[in-house]
Order: sequence, then C-alpha cells, then structure tokens
Amino acid sequence: MRRSALSGLDTFGLRRRRSKIVAANVPIIYRRLGVIARIGGKLIEKRKNSVILENQGIAYEIFLPVITMTALDNHIDQDGCVRFITYHYHQLEPSRSTPVLIGFLNEIEKEFFEEFITVSGIGPKAALRAINTSIASIARAIDEADVAFLRSLPGIGPQRAKEIIAKLQGKIGKFGLIQEEGASKTAPLPKDIIDEAVDILMQLQYKKHEAKEMIQEAIKKQPLFKDAEELLNFVYKQRINSSPSAAARRARPER
Repeated sequence: MRRSALSGLDTFGLRRRRSKIVAANVPIIYRRLGVIARIGGKLIEKRKNSVILENQGIAYEIFLPVITMTALDNHIDQDGCVRFITYHYHQLEPSRSTPVLIGFLNEIEKEFFEEFITVSGIGPKAALRAINTSIASIARAIDEADVAFLRSLPGIGPQRAKEIIAKLQGKIGKFGLIQEEGASKTAPLPKDIIDEAVDILMQLQYKKHEAKEMIQEAIKKQPLFKDAEELLNFVYKQRINSSPSAAARRARPER
C-alpha cells in the first residue's frame, strides 16, 4: 500500500521534523521555529483569544495577546484583510507535536514577547496569557520593581514576578517609551462594567466616591478588563499590596 504524500506534512503543509524525546519523564515544552515569520490574509473569524485567517484557500488559527486583539480592528483594511508578524513554534508532547502561531501587529510587540519568555518558567503560552495590558505599563512595572502590578497579570504569582524583575530589570527600558495605541484608538472600558463594579463596592459598604476612586485608580494602571469581576479582583490585589502590613513585609530585610 502506497503511503499518502500528505502523511508527512503538518498542519501548515510543512514537512515534520522528528523530535527525539530524551527521557520519558522529561517532556519538552516547546521548540522555536523560524518557518512562518509574517502572514497576511482575510480575517474570517474572531475567537476569544485567536483569529482565523484565510490565505490562498488555507485557514490558519493565529493566537493573539489581549493587547493585539484589542487593537486589531484598527488594522483591518477595507477588504477585511490584516497582516501579522508571527512567532512560530511547536508545542511538544510525548505523543505529538502541534505547530502554533502567535501574531503581533508590529515588531516591537514581538520583540517584547521574546524578551518576556527568556524568564525561567515562562513559555510562549504563559506569556500570551500574561501580556493582557499595555507593554509600556508592564515594562515600567519591571523597571520600577512593582511586584504588585506584575502579580496582577494572569498566571503570574509573587515568586514569578520577582524572577521577571531579576531577569529583565534594566534591560527593557525602551519598551516603557512606547506611545500607547490604546490611549487614542482603543475603546474605553465599557460603562456597564464600571457601573457594576461601583455598585458591588457600595454593597460592600464603600461610599460612592470611594468606589469610583478605587475603580479609576485600577483603570489607570490596567485599562483592559473583560468584566466587573476581573476589575474587582485587580482592585483587591492593589489594596492588599498597598496595605501597611504589605509595606512592612516589603521593607523587612530577607534573611
């Protein structure tokens, strides 16, 4: 029986390379590829954290950070087409290898992403989830050693936040100078999310002006929230980390 000519091709129509598994107990998380550097085509579907792009009859799923997804509409041309600069890698598991494309709207976004994944324990998938606010804000938080801000990023705990600072502080200052596209083009946080968050805080015995100040302070630091629950979780983390006991813990020398 003749083997199909397609049996050695992966999802993108590229010939697979066999990966050697060094040991059964040591899974390889991902392998960087340089095959697809840019891609353009017609946007045919938007999903929660990815888009489907059609190019010459082939549909590609491209995963996007929140910041890229938010600004996407401003980069779609009149024919419904868009171009991405991509990070292409293989998600490796013992029994299979899955090609993954992560898309960015410019080189500076991709460059920051590549710096971010140099931190131990942060792979492409974790970085994709964590970068959910402006790159400039994250870069400034790293430079200022703002552990509280970094902990507010999805999937980043206190130890990981310290590791990010240790690895990247003093190395990514230029990213803090980015003119944030969101300041002029990204839609503001929907009023219904803000109103819901204020109402909940008032139910928790805060005065209305106090609730509004807490919400506005949170939005200044992170302008993107998917719902009131996520916004209130951010407010809570900020208050916990700015409390006197938290300040005392930060001031206490480590032994």
